[in-house]
Amino acid sequence: MSSYWNSRVRKLDPYTPGEQPRDRKFIKLNTNENPYPPPPGVIEAIREAAGEGLRLYPDPSCLLPRLAIAEQYGVRPGQVFVGNGSDEVLAFAFAAFFGKGAGGDDNGVPLLLFPDISYSFYPVYAGLWDIPFKTIPLTENFTIDLSSYHVNSGGVIFPNPNAPTGIALKAEEILPVAEYQARDNRVIIVDEAYGAFAGSGPLPGKGLLGAESLVPYTDRHPNMLTVHTLSKTASLAGLRAGFAIGNKTLIEGLCRVRDSFNSYPVDRLAQAGIAAAMADAAHYAETARKVIATRERVIPLLREEGFRTLPSAANFIFIRHPEKTGAALFAALRERGILVRHWDRGRIADFLRVSIGTDAEMDEFLSAARQITGRGK
Repeated sequence: MSSYWNSRVRKLDPYTPGEQPRDRKFIKLNTNENPYPPPPGVIEAIREAAGEGLRLYPDPSCLLPRLAIAEQYGVRPGQVFVGNGSDEVLAFAFAAFFGKGAGGDDNGVPLLLFPDISYSFYPVYAGLWDIPFKTIPLTENFTIDLSSYHVNSGGVIFPNPNAPTGIALKAEEILPVAEYQARDNRVIIVDEAYGAFAGSGPLPGKGLLGAESLVPYTDRHPNMLTVHTLSKTASLAGLRAGFAIGNKTLIEGLCRVRDSFNSYPVDRLAQAGIAAAMADAAHYAETARKVIATRERVIPLLREEGFRTLPSAANFIFIRHPEKTGAALFAALRERGILVRHWDRGRIADFLRVSIGTDAEMDEFLSAARQITGRGK
């Protein structure tokens, strides 16, 4: 703690990202990056954008990527907001829609609701913006109990599929929550970072839209915002590009926050890369299907080795072994050059989140897991 920090900074509990090692080569299965590269057209578009134009500020409205996203997702450009990664989009959304005055009520500060086991950035954002919140426990099967969100609140947010569990909900199961929250003008945000890996992959002709996406329902539910990232399906984690889709009034709220914070958050290279990625959605649909095929191959093999594996609709799996603690498994895998993600807390202390890599990488992971559990040679 520093005496130079204000009270807001002193009480923050910052998000801890997955390890990005520099000292040795690891098989990285810890940050849900796509194991396959973006297509050459995206790289070329970024290269072309890295010219004389860099002396000029980028388009603050991000019109080019918004047009490309709108075309692929079947929405209007005015329904699209583009940000510097979905994390920034989420930060703006917390500032715009939750906390004091949410729903137009300035008489109190109602509680924001999200799952107790979910994306660990949510409580960080709530702390940053002084938003009171309540976590709703997942069920014994680690699913989101949607009935618990049919209550008066300051808004709702959760991922679908959830993270780090990987379990997905049907779109029609979520819509009643949006309808209930609309009674008090509360916003529901569905974080679809991993949505394209549900089912058999992105829907044909729908960009990176997953089978259970809420995007097609945003017109009918003006209080519902979906948030997306190009870090997972689109193999562009290093570019930092994300976007939101929703009613025009929600998008305008995000723009008000952005323009009160940084009116040029998305640089020229990212804007070019996003537009090019949308133009080659077929490539990403194919890589998503490859990831899904690898995931479905690995899960039964892990179960044969005694692991409990939650049903996954994401590009990762959530696993535990009855004879090993999560900390011990994490350390043993790291010693063998394989990075996974571990949270030493509560009900998930003995679970590991394992990103889906290439088939070769997953074979090495399986071999290491067998050695650690005593079943390998």
